Amino acid sequence: MELNETARLETLRSYKILDTDPEKAFDDLTLLAAHICETPVALISLIDSDRQWFKSRVGVGVRETSREVSFCARAIQQSDLFIVPDASKDPRFSSNPFVVSDPKIRFYAGAPFTSSDGHPLGTLCVVDVVPRQLTPNQENALLALSRQVHAQLELRKNLIELHAAMAERSRAEAERDRTITELRQALEHVQRLSGLLPACSACKLDVIISANPNAISGVVDGVMQIAREMKCAEGNEYQIELALREALANAIIHGCNNDPSKKVECCVACTESSDVVIVVRDPGEGFVPSAVPDPLAPENLYSTHGRGIYLINQVMDEVSFERNGAEIRMRKATAAPGLA
Repeated sequence: MELNETARLETLRSYKILDTDPEKAFDDLTLLAAHICETPVALISLIDSDRQWFKSRVGVGVRETSREVSFCARAIQQSDLFIVPDASKDPRFSSNPFVVSDPKIRFYAGAPFTSSDGHPLGTLCVVDVVPRQLTPNQENALLALSRQVHAQLELRKNLIELHAAMAERSRAEAERDRTITELRQALEHVQRLSGLLPACSACKLDVIISANPNAISGVVDGVMQIAREMKCAEGNEYQIELALREALANAIIHGCNNDPSKKVECCVACTESSDVVIVVRDPGEGFVPSAVPDPLAPENLYSTHGRGIYLINQVMDEVSFERNGAEIRMRKATAAPGLA
């Protein structure tokens, strides 16, 4: 069997199992292998770049040995059982230090197991200090147990990925909840302010969020609620919401490169004439607005670039760019009576 060693090692490390603590699910399998095959030693061996590391072991004290002297390194090149009846008489192993000196290995049988996409990872093997053979039943049992090693590896990997996905979801939910809390606090501040100031005074919202697309809806919902409270969005809710979503998405994707450690600032003001003014700032280098391709040009119909800026310009009454395009300012005038 010809091995793609680079891909094999990358796959092995994707299981995140090397140098982990013993686990009963694997220890039970080595114990069964030693019992069924009647050998003093049984191992679950994983072949790393320059070592074989034992996830589970019976009858051996060390956790790893050099790959250069490993029987299992040869076993993973096979698709079936790899059996050495008497290593002292096998020219491949007769000079091996583990054969010549302690523990003076004589018998070896290794059942290789692979990843889900077929990369050999290691073996479930049994070892004895006397020459011998396995019975057909013992061979079949060793192969069956190696399939269980594979199943346990896949289960373990799937659980790690599930935990990571759940942690990411919890992080996103926590970020969303934090954003909502900040928006509620800002709304309460505006409501308190509006009770003290004349109705014609400008009421502002200034919120800073992480550059996370999941935060967009929370900001938009909060802004629209404030605009309704101030009666600044009547007849223009769809246009304001669309422009704000596009501006925030552009700031997160292009200005922050989807890096959640970066921040986007959103400022909203309802003016004395009940116009809505929105400013979105990001820490990016900006862009040249005049260089944004026209999405309606025939050659750009299938391009995704430029559509957000085009939509913003279409639905807002005034749009300007500051700081080399890293800040967008938008204004939407109050809808005329009868047009709402």
